[in-house]
Order: sequence, then C-alpha cells, then structure tokens
Amino acid sequence: MAVNEERLNQLLGRFVADFGAAFHAGLVVIGESLGLYKALAEGPLTSAELAERTGTHERYVREWLNSQAAGGYVEYDADAGRYSLSEEQAFALADERSPAYLPGAFLLAVSALRAVPQITERFRTGEGFGWHEHDHGLFRGTELFFRPGYAANLISSWIPALDGVEAKLKAGAKVADVGCGLGASTILMAQAYPASTFVGYDYHDGSIEMARQRAEEAGVGD
Repeated sequence: MAVNEERLNQLLGRFVADFGAAFHAGLVVIGESLGLYKALAEGPLTSAELAERTGTHERYVREWLNSQAAGGYVEYDADAGRYSLSEEQAFALADERSPAYLPGAFLLAVSALRAVPQITERFRTGEGFGWHEHDHGLFRGTELFFRPGYAANLISSWIPALDGVEAKLKAGAKVADVGCGLGASTILMAQAYPASTFVGYDYHDGSIEMARQRAEEAGVGD
C-alpha cells in the first residue's frame, strides 16, 4: 500500500481539529450551564472570584478558564491574573439575545451524541430513532441555537419578505407552527401580531409542555 504523505497530513490535520472541537464542546456547555460566561461578561475576574460568583469550585474553574483562554474563547491578563471576555466573545457566548449566540449549537451537538449507543444498535436492526428518544438537552440546545436567528430576523425580515403574509397577520389570521419545539418562533409571532391566532404543533409532549409554560410567561398563553 502506497501512502501519499501530503494527503495523510491533510487528513491528520482535519482529525486534530475535529478532535479538539469535540472536547471543547463539552467545556462550552459547562460554561453555559453554570453561568461562567455570563459572569465573565460583567468584568475581569480571577478564577477564585468567578468560582465564588457562580457557586462553583475554584480548582475546576481555573482549569476551565485556562482551557478557554488557550482556545481563544476567553481573554487572560497575565499581569493582573484575571480573565475576561472581549466584546466579541461576550456577544457570541454570554448574550442569549445575540444572533451569533453559540453555546446552543454546542449543547445541541453534545446532547445528540448521547444517543450514539442507541443509534449504533439501529444500524444493526434497521429500526428508526425518534426525535422524542433523544436526550432532553437536545431540545433546549436546538432552541438556543435557532431562537437568536428567529429573534433577529423572523418578524423584521423573513415574514415581510413573504408576499401578502404580513398584512394578513396584522389583520388577523390563523397560523399553524408545525414542529414548534419549545415554541420560540410561535411566541415571537404571537407577540408581534396580536390580532392573529397561532397554534404550535409538535409530537414531542415534553416540548409542548415547556412551550405552553413559556407562552404563559410571555403573556400569549391564550
């Protein structure tokens, strides 16, 4: 077998990048879940200060911070011994309203991978694997990933781009949001077009239950 060294090195380079990304995904999910990014967005902190503010253990937080700084997700001031987020990092990692909010994508990926053992077995049997069978984190990750895009574009540009649709919604229409998940898009439309009625549909009972709760909290539960 003749191995082309250049092509092999290209393959190894892709592998190393993917390998690092796979491990880094878990650290981003930890940062999102524990509020580490949001705390850092408020100003520079030492590892001890960040741990105290978030109710976490300093030893673990220190290792997390160093990894994040090495990966370019967090800034580190060696002279002051403090960590912080740049404006761009805070925009992408700490602001859930940002259209570039990234932790949802990592949560989606990590949660989807928890189904690997079951899906491996499906390869043998040929049976399907339902959306409802996934880890619950996948549903929240999907919403976190897509909701910023909905908030930034759905009402302001996507619906107005549809011929005649916005006028009907303002006048009063009945809308079915099929596959609504946790209801992010349904709720946004209901808030923007109070004359219309929006009904979200999803075959996953857990998502519908959460969507109903969020609709109530947003004042559009009716």
